[in-house]
Parts: sequence; C-alpha cells; structure tokens
Amino acid sequence: MQKKKRILLKIGSNTLTKETNNISRGKIEDVANQIAKLQDSCEFVIVSSGAIAVAKQFVKLESKQEEVFVKQALASIGQPHLIRIYQEIFREYGLLSSQCLLSYSDFEKEDSRTNIMNTIKVLMNNNYVPIINENDTVATDEIKFGDNDKLAALTASLLGVDLFIIATNTHGIYTKASINDEAPETIEEVLNFEKLRAQVVSSKSSHGSGGMASKIEAASLAKKANIETWIVNGLEDNFIVNAMQNKVLFTKIK
Repeated sequence: MQKKKRILLKIGSNTLTKETNNISRGKIEDVANQIAKLQDSCEFVIVSSGAIAVAKQFVKLESKQEEVFVKQALASIGQPHLIRIYQEIFREYGLLSSQCLLSYSDFEKEDSRTNIMNTIKVLMNNNYVPIINENDTVATDEIKFGDNDKLAALTASLLGVDLFIIATNTHGIYTKASINDEAPETIEEVLNFEKLRAQVVSSKSSHGSGGMASKIEAASLAKKANIETWIVNGLEDNFIVNAMQNKVLFTKIK
C-alpha cells in the first residue's frame, strides 16, 4: 500500500465563522467533503479554534472577573458544541472524528509528548480524524496570543507531518507594499524567511486572537522541523484541493 500523505490542517475562528458571528456548518461540510475526497491519498489531523465563537451564539456571561477568565468559561461551554457539530457533519461524509484537548505543558514533558504521538497514531490507524483544540479551561496561551497557530505548529512538528496547512481569511501572505496600495498581492513562494518577516503587517483577526504575525511564527516552528507550510484562503470552497491543484493563489513556505 502507498503511504498516505499526512496533513495537519489548522482552521481559525474567522474561517469557521466565515467572518460572521456564527459557526458556519457549510464551512465544516466543505472541510469534510474535501477530506472524504482525499482520503485514499491523504490523512488529516485538524487543529480547530472556534469554541468561544460557538459559545457566544448561545450565552452572554456576566462577570466581574478578568476578560480572559470569561473567555475560558465560554470555551468550556462552546467546546462540546463545536465537537458535536464536527462529529455530526463528518459522519454524514463517512468520516470518524475524535477530540483531543492539549496545552503547551503537554509538549514540554517527554512522557506527554510520547502519549500524544501514540494516541494520535492509534486514532489515525483506525481511520479517525483527530480534532485538536487547546484545553482553554486550564490554559490561556492561545486565548491571549495565537488562535491555535502555535499549538498547530507544535503538533505538526511532534507528529512529523508531510504538510502544514493554515486556513485563514486571505490568499496567503501579501506584500507590504501591495497592502499599502490597497491592491493585495500574494507572495506565492518563500525561500528566504527573514525577508518574509519584513513583509508582515501586524494585525489581528476579528474573531481569532492571531493575525498574520502569529502564522509566520507558526511557519517558523514548522520550518525548523523541515515541514512545508501553506497559508491558504479557507473562506473559499474546496480550498485544500484547489491549492493542491494550483488553482488558487496562496503562500507556500518551503
């Protein structure tokens, strides 16, 4: 049997909501449809944000606590709903899915790293798609800093995936000059990483906590593990397949 290409797909909150205030079932259907199409040649691990965005659809928490604790509470409420939506939709496409909640401390201990690898290996060997999110109830790193970009890169590196895809709301990384001119131009291929850093405009996404700078840092972590990163517009339908067939503009970081 031909070895399947292992892909880690990171989906941010802006992509999952399609830049609205609600999780888009249609976007999760789009992801499921593509994974089903590619399952003979590729296997997927998903790092998904969106728990807080889901919770905001149902509740409004009143609290005198710091905002970060309110967000942790929202994540606790939203995570079961998020995974239920994934499981329902993936099942319609004949896909099995599982939930894995991780935090940065899990990557710092050798035993924990080994356990993560072994667990995900068992899941994938049995045709389950692991859906990973940060354990926001006990950790605040991604809430504060990165919308799961760093968590995704650490997971990609740990698993030694063949490809790291970051689904975002732009056609990859744009040149700084083209953004200033309000005519975005995609950097299609990156060979010099330091030159790339100079192009990044600091901005945050509306629902997520990342922005392009955190995606560059994530790509940097993947690069150290010799993993190629693609930054793709996940708002478009069929974005994974179209990128593989070079039908769309996106940034490829060698």
